[in-house]
Amino acid sequence: MEWYTTWVRENIILSSFIQFFILGTVGEILGMVIARKQVSTNMFEWFFKAVVWGLLGILIKYAFKGYTGFINSLVEYNLLPAIVGPHTNIIVLRAFALSFVMNAQFGPLLMFLHRTTDNIIMGTKGYAGIDKSFWTLLWFWLPAHTFTFSLPAEYQIGVAALLSVALGIIMGYTKRKS
Repeated sequence: MEWYTTWVRENIILSSFIQFFILGTVGEILGMVIARKQVSTNMFEWFFKAVVWGLLGILIKYAFKGYTGFINSLVEYNLLPAIVGPHTNIIVLRAFALSFVMNAQFGPLLMFLHRTTDNIIMGTKGYAGIDKSFWTLLWFWLPAHTFTFSLPAEYQIGVAALLSVALGIIMGYTKRKS
């Protein structure tokens, strides 16, 4: 795994883009296949969707770093307890605080942005069902990102991208047509 962590450290933005470009798209396709939905064969459409996933990966990387600094500042100004600060021994508590704040503030915006880009690419309109996406922030992404933020920084984006595959599979089963 040394090559992976070196690659991530040396290519912070590119590695975020590539991991989500591939894994976000794979998760979306698997979810559609499992749900027995018609999967588009338009390669241009899928290329643009993959590019959007890659760009979302970059935004997520910035959010991971930005919200880490945000939590650190809140601790510094005594707006959060020191136990969730950068020098805590209770990593899971810090990870939960990071996950909670990021998913509460950034999560809905990211989902809205993702749906908007899908609408543009697919030539569709509307936000029907986005409430189900918002609920995933609570039951999936809050615990998933708590786990993610418990890991070393070099693994966080890769794990988040893998978790997007997992969520695609889970959502595929919940939307499965009989």
